[in-house]
Amino acid sequence: MKKQFSGRLFAIVILLVLFSVQIGAQEKLDLQMVQRIRKEGLENSKITDLLIYLCDVYGPRLPASPQYLKAGEWVVGKAKELGLENAQMETYGTFGRSWELQKFYAAMTAPQYMPLIAFPKAWTPGTNGVLKGNAVLLNVKKPADLDKYKGKLKDAIVLTQAAQDIPISFDPVASRLSDEDLKKLVLAAEPGARSPYTARMEEMMAQQQLQQAVTKFLQAEGAGVVLEPSRGGKDGTVFVASGGSRTKGAPMPLPTVVVALEHYNRIARILQKDIPVAMEVEVQARFTDDDQPGYNVVAELPGVDKKLKAEVVMLGGHFDTWHSGTGATDDSAGCAVAFEAVRILKALGVQPRRTIRLAMWDGEEQGFVGSRGYVTNHFFDRGKKEKKPDYDKLAAYFNFDNGSGKIRGIYAQGNSAVAPIFEEWLKPIHDLGATTVTLRNTGGTDHLSFDAVGLPGFQFIQDDLEYDTLTHHSNMDVYDHLSRGDLMQAATVMAWFVYNAAMREEKLPRKYFDPNAPAPTRSRN
Repeated sequence: MKKQFSGRLFAIVILLVLFSVQIGAQEKLDLQMVQRIRKEGLENSKITDLLIYLCDVYGPRLPASPQYLKAGEWVVGKAKELGLENAQMETYGTFGRSWELQKFYAAMTAPQYMPLIAFPKAWTPGTNGVLKGNAVLLNVKKPADLDKYKGKLKDAIVLTQAAQDIPISFDPVASRLSDEDLKKLVLAAEPGARSPYTARMEEMMAQQQLQQAVTKFLQAEGAGVVLEPSRGGKDGTVFVASGGSRTKGAPMPLPTVVVALEHYNRIARILQKDIPVAMEVEVQARFTDDDQPGYNVVAELPGVDKKLKAEVVMLGGHFDTWHSGTGATDDSAGCAVAFEAVRILKALGVQPRRTIRLAMWDGEEQGFVGSRGYVTNHFFDRGKKEKKPDYDKLAAYFNFDNGSGKIRGIYAQGNSAVAPIFEEWLKPIHDLGATTVTLRNTGGTDHLSFDAVGLPGFQFIQDDLEYDTLTHHSNMDVYDHLSRGDLMQAATVMAWFVYNAAMREEKLPRKYFDPNAPAPTRSRN
């Protein structure tokens, strides 16, 4: 019996090996082209200059803001200058209200003067001039604790939480994936295992329930401005996003400012000693009353094959950013990598069989608004369960949006048929550090808009560097925290992947699609 079982096992192994060899044999890789792509991408890169413009000149870029529109027009001009076709700002529908920060100032004026490192939350209103007064520190553990503040907070400068602990950390701020990390990533996740991200989100949701009660109370009492501590971070790093709604007609929140922990804690500790703290706060923010159209930025390198040129290979990142930094790692880096990948192919005179379409997405931070709208308009309408004519013409979409770390491989999103193809593509560039294909899914990027409707959309595996610890949605998300060498490698790898997808005989294989499956979320695994 053992001998019979052993023979069957041996036969299965042989079949798997033959299948793998067959897949590899089908991939006709142009090794001269990969050499040329490497030389152009690593020795003649233009990505640094592009990033200076995207970050320093045209950042930040909140959706529907004047800055976003100016930046989009600049990219369209650069695409036309490169010789790309159909370069345009393409509307996907309505985004909602736009918001623009025009001026901000905050300081403690007594018992000592201290200008604050702080930023207003997006989609929160201004203060109607300089608000002056003594700060009030709330001590609220449960909603009932709010009763003692009734009638005392009209036009007040309110701190919502006590001083926050800032533990000493001996962990490095920046990190790369080790060989062991990559090996673990290849293995299937344990059934039922929850990601650390999910656990953090559940904890945050519990805190938000109390915070919602506090916010409702402060609005009813007519508070002047709310000061919140940054959610983690230290050394003056402020993590800040949105505090209001982009939806037309939504209730207007209170002016809300996020303060660096060191400055917030100093004020809170003084107040806890019953010593008055005088403050000044001014926020000037501009809303639009009406819904604004949203725009993705797109451009093409046309295909030349008579049979395949109607098919499309797409690549991109998201163009919108938050407002406290310049959106360097989230996601000017991804837009620059995609643009540079196309520039590399254009510089080499590549004539792709399929059309290569560059896309820079709007509203990713608000829930993939731009890429979802694009997929709905071009490929598949989830609401109507309607397949569009171009649905069968998309060969692949490749996304870059996890900071500026180099590419270490790619997430196959559970697509077992595509994994061995990607493994073959990676072999000629293993020495660049890109070696790993995992069947695992990853979330939090625009590839999910494609994956959710059965289209082959993929996000690359990247080194984290300082992304989660320092730059993600913070005032430190600036050009100085980009790793230019990593981005040169990433553009080179992306150019190679896009080239292969555009030149191979068949489109990349797709996985099973359930049109009744829930829409994607922003969670990262």
